[in-house]
Amino acid sequence: MARACVIGAGAAGLCTARHLLEEPCVSQVDILEQAPQLGGTWVYTENVGYDDFGLPIHTSMYKSLRTNLPKEIMGFPDFPVPESDKSYLPAKDMLAFLQLYADRHGVTEKIRFSHHVQLVIPKQGPSGELWDVTYKNMNTGVTETKEYDYVFVCNGHYNTPFIPHIPGLKEFQGDVMHSHDYRVPEVFADKRVLVIGAGPSGMDIALELTSVSKKVILSHHLKEHPRTVFPENLEQKPDVERLDGTMASFQDGSEEEIDVVFLCTGYLYNFPFLHESCGIVVEENCVEPLYKHIVNMKHPSMCFIGVPYYVCAFSMFDLQVRYYVRSMNGTFSLPNPEQMAEHWEQEKRDRAARGFTKRQAHMMGPDQADYYVSLSEESGTSPLPAVFTKIHNDSSQKFLDNLTKYRDDVYCVIDDDNFICY
Repeated sequence: MARACVIGAGAAGLCTARHLLEEPCVSQVDILEQAPQLGGTWVYTENVGYDDFGLPIHTSMYKSLRTNLPKEIMGFPDFPVPESDKSYLPAKDMLAFLQLYADRHGVTEKIRFSHHVQLVIPKQGPSGELWDVTYKNMNTGVTETKEYDYVFVCNGHYNTPFIPHIPGLKEFQGDVMHSHDYRVPEVFADKRVLVIGAGPSGMDIALELTSVSKKVILSHHLKEHPRTVFPENLEQKPDVERLDGTMASFQDGSEEEIDVVFLCTGYLYNFPFLHESCGIVVEENCVEPLYKHIVNMKHPSMCFIGVPYYVCAFSMFDLQVRYYVRSMNGTFSLPNPEQMAEHWEQEKRDRAARGFTKRQAHMMGPDQADYYVSLSEESGTSPLPAVFTKIHNDSSQKFLDNLTKYRDDVYCVIDDDNFICY
């Protein structure tokens, strides 16, 4: 009978706990969450910087955020988001959905809130590998270490800002801010803002800033130029070459006077609680060595839920957890370490041949359908419906083509393969 530790009570942690609580081979499930509530990145707070206990604020949620994918593919495979007349929902609705999911599956009462994981370290037990997990109850100040058979790392990856190297950034004479700390647009009123990065947040926030800012410059290197018609006070530019005083120079030779550098440059995978003996290394945002982006190859009784991005997130979490739990209960056996390593090296070679950089090691997008199939076929678990990926691809393209209006679309799933959008 296995004892499992789940680190984090965001969507990935809640999904993990739900399946573990239903698994006969698991006798104990401890869910450790450093915040005072569940929901992870879906929790909105006006606070930035550090919380009352001196821990970094986890959430990067801004006040106006609406989902950038339709709710029809944002639920769990057997627990969809409740029906409503809109497909794109505000963050508070998604948080309410996660609360409903956790309550309905008996997860909420099991969560240890305000428990900060400080150290995870492997050790050898009498019959195999075990884990010591040290955590601190932030309310009482008491630190405790407990022993587990399995560790599920579900701490998310939208909370540690990635700051790119841009010559002159440290000496820039205006303001510098990362989207992690963005909440409302008013702080940019009448400013000339350089937004660096055109991922989902960068595009969304740049558009929102046009309502208050004097000028918005969106700097990016998207291969496919967005077809969205932006307001007149937004101009697109290539990558920034350097900053000098308050002047930004771009790769096309142009220059612009700016007041604020606003970094929408994404996030770093960060596992500060993992002892180096866990064997996990993050270089150029590539988490290694992970089999199928899940299993710690050095210590297979540790897994990571939610590492891939540009995916149908909640459904992928569910599939990843079902995959791993079936390896726990003996439904199928994971490959040996050598086979896992060869699979990972082959995947890296394939990705490099197709132009992926090391930083894009966990980016799925068009690859996600094949990834889901590989998990379900290897473990013999139920696959995700193909329609999920089709809607994801459709919505992602419309995001680029018509950012100002695409959230007005309403999706309807017809069956496992087909949908309509109106």
